[in-house]
Amino acid sequence: MLRAAAAGMSVNVAGARIAGARAAVSQDANPGDRKFTLALVGSAIGVQGTIRQQMDWAVRYGYESIEPIRGDLVGMSSDEIADLAAEMDERGLQWAATYVPVNIREQPEEVFAAQLAALPVATNAWQAAGVTRVKTGLIPLSEDLNYLQNFRLHTDRIRRVSRVLGGYGLRLGLEYIGTKTLWTASRHAFIHTMAEALELIEAVGQENVGLVLDSWHWYCAGESQQDVLGLRNEDVISCDLNDAPAGIHVDEQIDNVRKLPATTGVIDVKAFLQALVQIGYDGPIMAEPFDAALSAMQDEEALQRTASAMQRAFRLLG
Repeated sequence: MLRAAAAGMSVNVAGARIAGARAAVSQDANPGDRKFTLALVGSAIGVQGTIRQQMDWAVRYGYESIEPIRGDLVGMSSDEIADLAAEMDERGLQWAATYVPVNIREQPEEVFAAQLAALPVATNAWQAAGVTRVKTGLIPLSEDLNYLQNFRLHTDRIRRVSRVLGGYGLRLGLEYIGTKTLWTASRHAFIHTMAEALELIEAVGQENVGLVLDSWHWYCAGESQQDVLGLRNEDVISCDLNDAPAGIHVDEQIDNVRKLPATTGVIDVKAFLQALVQIGYDGPIMAEPFDAALSAMQDEEALQRTASAMQRAFRLLG
């Protein structure tokens, strides 16, 4: 009963926010006039490489932004970071988003507090390099906490993390996970829709917190183009673009078995991208297909295959 009450509250508040934002969306947006960037995040496609390797790959294969790998930036001197940022600019590359090294989910408070205290090690390096976007995921289930208990835990911890990040000019994206086979796999379901994620963001109350959108979770949650159109550019921190295996009902899709975008046609990536263009989204879009065949490829082939799929999806915009 508490779970149902929270879900109802989520839909009501998020619905009001969407209705207000939708009125501000330009109806004259040119579908081909995109502001978002094609992002290379090697770890998401089974490719490992340093920032400079990713810079080379990006130029070679047509990516426009790369992941600000924390392990590379931390430990660099200010001069080294300045040289790296200048090289990025010369090559016409931007920073994508990367994961924040703090676990906001169920773990002892002392462990969370220690991770939070260590966060400035990363934020100092990101700020020096000109990074502005980081992210984390919202696990949509719990064995021990009911919906409201988990909501309160996340609200408190996200607020504390976002306050630290805000001091360094960083914005935090929250990714909801809509896969039904996952959020029904434990005793208590948790946030797994855009509306619920927006309710959490409202409760956190920090201007530097927004959404990570993923066409996979948008599809699995049964959402539409209108849901994305109800957002503003500033509501979206980062995006993932994926397709789904054919011949599987949406409620039976498995979260870590996906496809590169615009390969099966199961997910309407054109509608998803058109909505992002219309709201003026200007951040990175990466592929995260969890595709075993892609991960087994040699690095160069995986990079080329991913870039080609993403570019094919972008061409759907006209």
